[in-house]
Amino acid sequence: MNYVSGEARRAAMSDAEWQARVDLAAAHRLAVMHGLNEGIFNHFTLRVPGKPGRYYQIPFGLHWSEVNASCFMEVSYDGERLVGEGEIEQSCYCIHAPMHRDLPEGEAVFHTHMPFASALTRLEDQTIQAIGQTELGTLIHTGYDDHYDGPAFDPAEGARLAKLIGDKTVLMMANHGVAVVGRDVAEAYDRLYYVERVAQVQLYAMWTGKKLRHLPEAVVEKTIQGFKSGPKYGGRRASQWHFDALKRILDRKEPDYRD
Repeated sequence: MNYVSGEARRAAMSDAEWQARVDLAAAHRLAVMHGLNEGIFNHFTLRVPGKPGRYYQIPFGLHWSEVNASCFMEVSYDGERLVGEGEIEQSCYCIHAPMHRDLPEGEAVFHTHMPFASALTRLEDQTIQAIGQTELGTLIHTGYDDHYDGPAFDPAEGARLAKLIGDKTVLMMANHGVAVVGRDVAEAYDRLYYVERVAQVQLYAMWTGKKLRHLPEAVVEKTIQGFKSGPKYGGRRASQWHFDALKRILDRKEPDYRD
């Protein structure tokens, strides 16, 4: 596939638009690095800054290891390709467009079939258990979809998921995978990363066959309140610090994500 060069594309857009593309490209590359992607499927999307009613989506068929800032299409909430070249993957549009439209803080919408979290969704009880600090920091943001009815080829499915996630930022999707939303790419990626870590640790603990050590309710409440009022460093969320660190790794290993 051939795409317009980064230099030519960048000249036609604002600094905010280009930075959004760079960050979204980084998230795709990092997902490959962390084993969160599945072939050419799954979807990371982001509202286009300063242009209501449209979001960024990669062309169908592009592997996430190939994604760079120039490749994104701009797609309308009605499913029309407005900028860029390539095919619009239908399930991406049907899940993501309604979530971007209906969720006030749904700037970024990430959906994956990452292995540990997806394994957890295959269990009769897919809930995150209160058995550790990281679990508590994740479960307070997590909602659950206990109904799977096949692939998402109708925007009504995305509207249903948006309603289910409500004021949460993580949705565990039974027999399917995970969706997360964030106020920016950094927050969405941070959420996704830690959901997978939490699922991995919980499954490892379950695989021992021994009884899980659930935290006392008083400790759960104290820890949750601590997370809600936790510190910021330099006025920035921890997710932003985390994502910047991850991008520095990419800058050394795969700097072409910025092209």
